[in-house]
Amino acid sequence: MTNAPPTIIPPTSVAVREGHRLAVRRGGPATGVPLLLLHGFPCTSLIWSHALGPLAEAGFDVAAPDLRGYGGSDFAPDGFYDFAAFNADLVGLLDALGWERAVVAGHDLGAMVAIDLANRHPERVDRLVVLDDSMPDLPDAFAAAGIPPGRPKPAVYDYQRRQGRHADELLAELDTPERRRRYVAEFYGHRMWCPPDAFDDADLALLTEPYADADRLRASFADYEVVMGTRPMSAPELIDRPVRQRTLVLIGADQVTLGDHIPERCAIAFPEAVGPFWVPDCGHFMPWEKPTVVHRAITSFCGDLLAGAASGASGA
Repeated sequence: MTNAPPTIIPPTSVAVREGHRLAVRRGGPATGVPLLLLHGFPCTSLIWSHALGPLAEAGFDVAAPDLRGYGGSDFAPDGFYDFAAFNADLVGLLDALGWERAVVAGHDLGAMVAIDLANRHPERVDRLVVLDDSMPDLPDAFAAAGIPPGRPKPAVYDYQRRQGRHADELLAELDTPERRRRYVAEFYGHRMWCPPDAFDDADLALLTEPYADADRLRASFADYEVVMGTRPMSAPELIDRPVRQRTLVLIGADQVTLGDHIPERCAIAFPEAVGPFWVPDCGHFMPWEKPTVVHRAITSFCGDLLAGAASGASGA
């Protein structure tokens, strides 16, 4: 690991609807550009710990929530963990923070939630930042452009089947806090989602701690159940159309999770794309592995917004 130890900002509890609250890490000036940071699996908002402070210093009003069921946030009051359900919470969060619109950045599950949010509530998303090769699912458009279907997933993806189809049996095997944390740590290690030296023991102790709780780990499997069709959805997921907002796409080159023909797919999925740009010596967890790249790229991508916010603040 090359990063200095992160500054951990304690979360605050924010009511996003009556009786339902999200844990949210905050930073930056109230007059700054609203920036929503969304984590993926097997993370929580802690994955943004290296980048949140610099983004706040750059002039963003930053909010990094734990998605429902993750970290310190409430479990789903309705049992749903699909994109529409996540985004019902996030729209409530935007309202609670007094944000009409926000720049939304995400990776992994968080990137897909962000894509759904941009399509479901386009009036609330100013710009999008995607920190991996997540993109809308457009098989007909890809085929029409001569892009072949993706490759079958390698054996390293066995977790998808187990978490999506046999979640309770898997959880029964992970019957102690230590076993649950060790299982989560595998995604930062031998599953090759990132370079082998990207996380040290202190990093893993911090990032896996939320998953010592069996209910938290079980909730994190729910998205895989949605993907596998073993859990119902609250509404159809809106990832079947291109994203119309300007989208910055950064991809870590050093991970086994990458698909094929990414630039060609990206051009169709994100017609207003900036990128994709490949970040060398970086795996799947870019907010932690390359926080300087992340905060400088987002700051540059939103430079005009930041200048406008600074001008408005100085004229107030």
